[in-house]
Amino acid sequence: MTQTTSRVLEPSDLDAALAILDRDPVANAFVTARVQIAGLDPWRLGGEMWGWYEHGMLTSLCYAGANLVPICATQRAVRAFADRARRAGRRCSSIVGPAGPTAQLWRLLEPGWGPAREVRTHQPLMVADRLPDDMAPDPYVRRVRKDEVERIMPACVAMFTEEVGISPMAGDGGLLYQARVAELVGSGRSFARFDADGKVVFKAEIGAATDRACQIQGVWVAPEYRGKGLAAPGMAAVLRYALTDVAPVASLYVNDFNTAARRTYLRVGFQEVGAFMSVLF
Repeated sequence: MTQTTSRVLEPSDLDAALAILDRDPVANAFVTARVQIAGLDPWRLGGEMWGWYEHGMLTSLCYAGANLVPICATQRAVRAFADRARRAGRRCSSIVGPAGPTAQLWRLLEPGWGPAREVRTHQPLMVADRLPDDMAPDPYVRRVRKDEVERIMPACVAMFTEEVGISPMAGDGGLLYQARVAELVGSGRSFARFDADGKVVFKAEIGAATDRACQIQGVWVAPEYRGKGLAAPGMAAVLRYALTDVAPVASLYVNDFNTAARRTYLRVGFQEVGAFMSVLF
């Protein structure tokens, strides 16, 4: 093997790849969770895992699937990943990852892949490893049952559309998205509070989970219930489930312009530890 090179990893590279992912269990939770379940076989993983080698040692990764995600990527690794991505052509719907490497990757890819639909340059990455002392969890927030997938789906679609700017029902009629929601409900990682009429007033999911960290996503309050103090107790309830049942640390990342959400997460005890960046196509 040459001193520096990039290549598509194979199933036999699994241990080396997991060692890289384990360097930052919080930031890498999304990809680590996928790799722990699926290994490195591209068909099962839903994409390729690219590796960058220096002096014959694997030092950086890039997940290339529905998202393009640089992992522990040095500047030289990012340049190699950008070259590979340019040659392959854009197949992802977003580039997302730690802000520094993601910004560099986008600078290299933008001339060929741009313009993006939206670029979110600074998304604070926040973590919590304990429950807040002064915020009682909402007792009405509970796990969504398997027979409630159809009740939670409109709220999930509304949240996604609001957050991403396009409906998840576009393209394939929402088949993949509905399957993902059903998977989270089935694995006990979807949480909601329902009103007396059975309508979702608050919801969130634990999207990625490893034994070291999990990631909370899809936090949403029904528009008519916003400003009524539901978000913080709801998040405290989801955090309790996360820390009790899933992992010792919970994380999330949030748009820097979403000041209400950032304030809520701080109230529940989340602390900023870094920043992500997302490029949406």
